[in-house]
Amino acid sequence: MSGNAARLYDEDFVRWTEEQSAALRAAAGLATNLPLDWENLAEEIDSLGRSLKHELRSRLMVILEHLLKLEYSSAIYPRSGWIETVNRERLIIEDLLQESPSLRSALGAAIDQAKPKALRLAAGSLSDHAETTAIPLPNYTEDQILGDWFPAVAAHPSPPPVNGERG
Repeated sequence: MSGNAARLYDEDFVRWTEEQSAALRAAAGLATNLPLDWENLAEEIDSLGRSLKHELRSRLMVILEHLLKLEYSSAIYPRSGWIETVNRERLIIEDLLQESPSLRSALGAAIDQAKPKALRLAAGSLSDHAETTAIPLPNYTEDQILGDWFPAVAAHPSPPPVNGERG
């Protein structure tokens, strides 16, 4: 492997997979006599980069889902778990972006793809617990999603009266 390719492998794995799969496809077009399955080799290397992009979208979806729950749920007990999950996913994304800085250019699209799915998950979860499902598509910024921001605590309604009592 050339020095540039080796350095890129260490500095930005996703970019390396894109370049290597393109190089394999180009080599296949040269009709070399090496007994290699060029196209499938290129596809497998390409899929490594795609899997990291999928992981990024998946982790963003988890963050968005839990931020929505924090914003729209009145439940008190699971909040600390939701916050812990968001913090963990943010750290993992930080590592992904450090290992493959080119993923940063895919963040906007990944967030846009994750939003509707996160909304469905959050609304379904809240509905399962008899909470509101009237949640708008989130418009959190990239800094809010990946930074240390959390939504303001949802207003907690008074508990329902017990046995017909009025509070």
